[in-house]
Amino acid sequence: MLRDKVSIVTGGASGIGYSIARAFAQDGARVVIADVNEEKLKEAAGELGCDFFAADLSRREPCKALADYAIEKYGKVDILVNVAGIQNVSSIEDFPEDKWDFMISLMLTAPFLLTKYVWGSMKSQGWGRIINLDSIHGLVASEFKSAYVSAKHGLIGLTKTAALEGGEYGITVNAICPAYVRTPLVDNQIDAQAKNHGISREDVVGSIMLQKSAIKTLIEPDEVAETVRFLCSDAANHMTGAAITMDGGWTAG
Repeated sequence: MLRDKVSIVTGGASGIGYSIARAFAQDGARVVIADVNEEKLKEAAGELGCDFFAADLSRREPCKALADYAIEKYGKVDILVNVAGIQNVSSIEDFPEDKWDFMISLMLTAPFLLTKYVWGSMKSQGWGRIINLDSIHGLVASEFKSAYVSAKHGLIGLTKTAALEGGEYGITVNAICPAYVRTPLVDNQIDAQAKNHGISREDVVGSIMLQKSAIKTLIEPDEVAETVRFLCSDAANHMTGAAITMDGGWTAG
């Protein structure tokens, strides 16, 4: 389905990004994974048999360098999947201002820049797929996540705007909004909350993380990867500007 398509997947060294890159590689795509953790990135690239580019995407120059690298090596970029991100758990009053700048740069400015830098390639070939890995927190808010919620809400706006601009050129732009996914990032949050609340990991998942969800299990990264794969298929040719929920019913009530 994706044979010889060229894809960039950020945050590709682990978790959701790794699963997406693996799905693309299995479909015959040429994959460039990007991450700030160079050691894990090289290991992941070796396992997947794909290309890699170490970059701190909270800065403008590495975003441009990543896009240029893929275009210069492969002549084009067909698919961009923006996954890289981090969480915050802190009150607005206590949240460090420099960390706010970092999180907005990584999770909102970087997707904009990468979209901008691959746009010409997609436009010239009349086909492109941009998928922003958003979050249920792009649609609803939770306390103590000011920077994360702000970035993810902004990413929905970027997705919709890019979709409107890309339609006439065969470029679709969509966002996926999952609840909690079983990743190393979430595992760390579970451990921290279990310690803070003096409860078990199972109680953190069921009573805190998934308290608002009808389905009381974590999402698996491969489930997200399959949704990305669908959005790159011909079956999704007329899906653009969508914020696709994978929230176990969180927003149904």
